[in-house]
Amino acid sequence: MPEREPDAEERSWVDEELEDRLDEELEMELDDERVLRELRQIKSFRRESTIDRRVYFRELLRLQARLVELQDWVAYRGEKLVILFEGRDAAGKGGVIKRIVQRLNPRHCRVVALPAPTNREKSQWYFQRYVQHLPAAGEIVLFDRSWYNRAGVERVMGFATQEQVEAFFRDVPEFERMLTRSGIRLVKYWFSITDQEQQLRFLMRIHDPLKQWKLSPMDLQSRARWEQYTRVKEEMFDRTNIPEAPWYIVPGNDKKRARLNCIHHLLQLVPYTDVQHEPVTLPDRVFNPDYERKVLPDDLYVPCVY
Repeated sequence: MPEREPDAEERSWVDEELEDRLDEELEMELDDERVLRELRQIKSFRRESTIDRRVYFRELLRLQARLVELQDWVAYRGEKLVILFEGRDAAGKGGVIKRIVQRLNPRHCRVVALPAPTNREKSQWYFQRYVQHLPAAGEIVLFDRSWYNRAGVERVMGFATQEQVEAFFRDVPEFERMLTRSGIRLVKYWFSITDQEQQLRFLMRIHDPLKQWKLSPMDLQSRARWEQYTRVKEEMFDRTNIPEAPWYIVPGNDKKRARLNCIHHLLQLVPYTDVQHEPVTLPDRVFNPDYERKVLPDDLYVPCVY
């Protein structure tokens, strides 16, 4: 016989705590679907993800647990891991980055998303502002866009001269070989979506006030210059896909599958192993019979509105 679901009185604080861990991911998913009602009127609206929701959550949590094991190994071994996320605007880079770092220790894992360079940074060696964000031993760094801006948006939008672009293509293979020779594990992902899918995701951002900040003037220009971005992307692959740091393309039209596939692939790339930890025991609370807790003023407390 199947097990009976416990009623509310039988539910323990442990059950509630475990459910709370799932809520954060569920909130992200609900946020993604919040404005779908307005967009269903678009005749060309894409089909929903073909992966079952329960399968998605189960696999995501399983993969995130393995990411924690990966981070333990990186910290224990003093490894240095850099992951670049590139791709079309609205291709899903931010979504997979969120899921990767969601349950990791932020002391040893950070996301780098640099703004446009300042005038001072423009006068520096091109790679200089990225170098300062590279990991120390035991750290993981995820670049939400990277030095490949020069091969993409800067080139298409005319922010870099042809000479600067050529210098980049000449230098970047050796720069990345230097990184790998220094002991950095460098992984490069390109998230690929179709023209129609990008258009629909832009429309979702336009209709969603909580996501309009994601839609910049550069994003709008990328729609008009789709074919230019395609040409420079193809040349970028041709000139920077080196054995020491190859490109990996993630099909991104189905966001949920893209997240799972990318995380699964990353876990296969890094030869991590289990790290043995000392058993953790909670010490007994020390009570001082002479200590008397003070009563604090009510105005120090946040009002209980909910």
